[in-house]
Amino acid sequence: MGTIKLQNIRTFSFHGCLEEEGRIGSDYRVDLEIKTDLRKSSITDDLKDTVDYVLLNKIVEEEMAIRSKLLEHVAHRIVTRIFKEIPAVSRILLAVSKLNPPIGGDVEAITIEMEEYRS
Repeated sequence: MGTIKLQNIRTFSFHGCLEEEGRIGSDYRVDLEIKTDLRKSSITDDLKDTVDYVLLNKIVEEEMAIRSKLLEHVAHRIVTRIFKEIPAVSRILLAVSKLNPPIGGDVEAITIEMEEYRS
């Protein structure tokens, strides 16, 4: 087994329960870690034998562009889509962070983390 990590994917998205968040938008950070078998690709040196991190990044960016009220909801969509489109992925650890959230305090980020295994 092996791990592929995409760290600090930055998006400008429109998630949140407040109506203003849907209009104004905010900065987000996504950290994605997947488990897959890297043994074959380490020998063949061929992209078709591994998980393409360009596709992983595309999935994250496309799902982050769809408005959700809750970070949990957008995270679930990302996880579901990765499992659906990339059969070689066996485990996903995903963190979605809203930077400078409008919660009436000096908070750098709110982060939710999800860990899911292929069933």
